[in-house]
Amino acid sequence: MASSRIDSLSEPTSHGSLAAQSCGRKPAFLRWLRKLFKGRSNRQKLPQLHGEETIARHVPGEPMDDQSRAKNGESDHAVALSLAEDLKEPHGCRRRAEHDEDLARALQEKLNEPSYPSYDPTSLFPGEYRLCDGCNGDLGYGDYLLCMGAFWHPSCFRCYACGYQIVEHEFSLSGRNPYHMSCFRELHHPSCEVCHQFIPPNDAGLIEFRSHPFWGQKYCPIHEHDNTARCCSCERLESLSARYIPLGDGRNLCLECMESAVMDTGDCQPLYHSIRDFYEGMNMKLDQQIPMLLVERQALNEATEWEKNGHRQMPETRGLCLSEEQTVTSIHRRPRLGGSRLIRMKTLVKKLSRKCEVTAILVLYGLPRLLTGSILAHELMHGWLRLKGYRNLSPEVEEGICQALSYMWLETEVLPCSMGSSAATTSSVPTSSSFKKGGKSDSEKKLGRFFIYQICNDTSTAYGKGFRDASASISKYGLRRTINHIQLTGNFPS
Repeated sequence: MASSRIDSLSEPTSHGSLAAQSCGRKPAFLRWLRKLFKGRSNRQKLPQLHGEETIARHVPGEPMDDQSRAKNGESDHAVALSLAEDLKEPHGCRRRAEHDEDLARALQEKLNEPSYPSYDPTSLFPGEYRLCDGCNGDLGYGDYLLCMGAFWHPSCFRCYACGYQIVEHEFSLSGRNPYHMSCFRELHHPSCEVCHQFIPPNDAGLIEFRSHPFWGQKYCPIHEHDNTARCCSCERLESLSARYIPLGDGRNLCLECMESAVMDTGDCQPLYHSIRDFYEGMNMKLDQQIPMLLVERQALNEATEWEKNGHRQMPETRGLCLSEEQTVTSIHRRPRLGGSRLIRMKTLVKKLSRKCEVTAILVLYGLPRLLTGSILAHELMHGWLRLKGYRNLSPEVEEGICQALSYMWLETEVLPCSMGSSAATTSSVPTSSSFKKGGKSDSEKKLGRFFIYQICNDTSTAYGKGFRDASASISKYGLRRTINHIQLTGNFPS
């Protein structure tokens, strides 16, 4: 199982419900004298503001106390009675229609007189004006919004992301910045890099997702269990926008790793010889010519089962240093890419006879060049130890020193201008000739840094702790003294 980091977060936002309100006066409709005696009881009250996240259009007026309302009510009632008496003739006959219309108009104008004075900012806030939090200008006598404890011109209340005015009934806040809800989601709600959907919240309302510790690929937790393909090299999950190549043995390879993949034994020979030169440059020459074969996953697993030596503590076996005679099926001719799969791969059955302490080195085919090289560097160290008579080493010591050599080779490939601390302590660490012939692409360099990261952060006892102990010894005493101490004591120098 590839390592992943579990993250959960809640959206750093609050949501406001915007209720646009208007406090303009609604004139009472005169239906002749039937409504004259209702006084001011049917006048519309000023609406209340609903907190800091409410948008309100407001034309403020001075509130009236109970005594003022009573006086106004009595005055209106008296005027209405007076006008009603005037409408009658002395002999019970109505006046002419023109005079009736004049009286009705006068009565309506009287009833429509405002019960509060016009808005004067200085009367409400002596010595200061309300300023817009957006443009810092005076609000004047127009409409304004009250939101987040501040006043705004309606046109100044804009989304922090897109810059357009917020006119919807709901918005999102992140700190002091307002957003359209859709804009906030696009910016802050994490999207799955596998299915390209917004990652849904869990039962607790938190947005929980998985994240690769090196690549930072974020994805829904369900993709770890729904048979989504994972690259056997870089561990990234297959997305809907980038299909992976199946290698035919249960593994899949992303297109980025496919660019530098080593696909058959012939292709691997130059890399193998360059790593032997790397060992020779550190005065660790291999005296015997050890055969090297690229094999499929099944062939490697079968050879591992037959091998008496070897510790087999890795979750996925990628390389093996054979000490027993076996018959192995190797990749003789690289497969071709036909559509979305590999075709026309030619294999060769080969019987490996034991001519020395090491029979052969097997490496899984289809891996990127830098990963293939790091596996070869690791397995060659196993071969060197056996050829030099190092016996009965503990898994932590043997695998640890082999991982240290793999790490040092990767450093020369990925960081040729700044050798690592372990490599710098050796007398001479050559740079691979393959690097001198031409530079690597940025994607291949990033892959190399990932393989270094894997070695440094391995959690197993043999490969992880063993490497860190070996690296510390090499940094303190140098590679040669560390190896000599292992030969004498079977342990790393303290």
